[in-house]
Parts: sequence; structure tokens; C-alpha cells
Amino acid sequence: MTGYKKTEEAIAGLSPEQFRVTQGNGTERPGTGEYLYNKEPGIYVDIVSGEPLFASSDKYESGCGWPSFTKPIEPANVNELRDRSHGMIRTEVRSTHGDSHLGHVFPDGPSDRGGLRYCINSASLRFVPRTDMENEGYGAYLDQVEDI
Repeated sequence: MTGYKKTEEAIAGLSPEQFRVTQGNGTERPGTGEYLYNKEPGIYVDIVSGEPLFASSDKYESGCGWPSFTKPIEPANVNELRDRSHGMIRTEVRSTHGDSHLGHVFPDGPSDRGGLRYCINSASLRFVPRTDMENEGYGAYLDQVEDI
């Protein structure tokens, strides 16, 4: 799959929560996200553009209330920007092609896996199970997803 981009059709298809998070820089309530406890093998793509963002093999339980990943599956698809909102200085994570707000990255992840914690809103993601990756055009990433 190529040609990842933000389209009017994709935006129109978002739920109110997905729109609030991705287009309005929102944050879903901790512990409520659809993918927080997902343990299936596959990849997570931008709900707007479809660009590949994270692999299940890089997902871990951080206890923060949102899905957490140690690194992006395709670093070029993730932009990191300084965020000074809410009286804090953080690093916001946005998708490159969809320009969707995804969440934030923090330097308190597992040290043996790079030390980063990408804290990501489920509402900004679509999960593609390993069994569907080839058919959906994500076959190039199969080697980055573990078998069960």
C-alpha cells in the first residue's frame, strides 16, 4: 500500500472520538482505548491515512492507561514535535502523511528496548491483524510482527 494521505473521505468516516483525538489533538480517557489490551499479532496504522505506525512486537504493558510501544515500525511515518500545552513540555507524536495527533513519546520506556514509551491513543489507530497484512498491502512488514 502506498500513497498514504489525509482525504476528506477518511475524515468524514471518523467517529466523533476519532475526530476529536486525531484532528483536535485530543486524548482519550486512560484505560478506555480499544487497543489497550490487544495482544494479537499485527500492525497499527493511522486511522486517517493508513500509513504503518507501530508493530505488535513493539507493544508492551506500561501501566499508563494507553497502548505503549517502544518504537515506530516505520520511523519516517512518525513526526515528533514539541508540545507546550496544558502547562507541560512534552513531545507530541503525529503521523507524517495523515497529520493525525497520535499521542506523546516519553523517555521512560524499557531501557533494554531503547528507553522510549510511545503513549498512543487507540482512537488514532486501526489494527491490521497479521493474517490480513498481505491482503491489505502491508506484507513488507510481516517480518516485524511475531507469530503466536
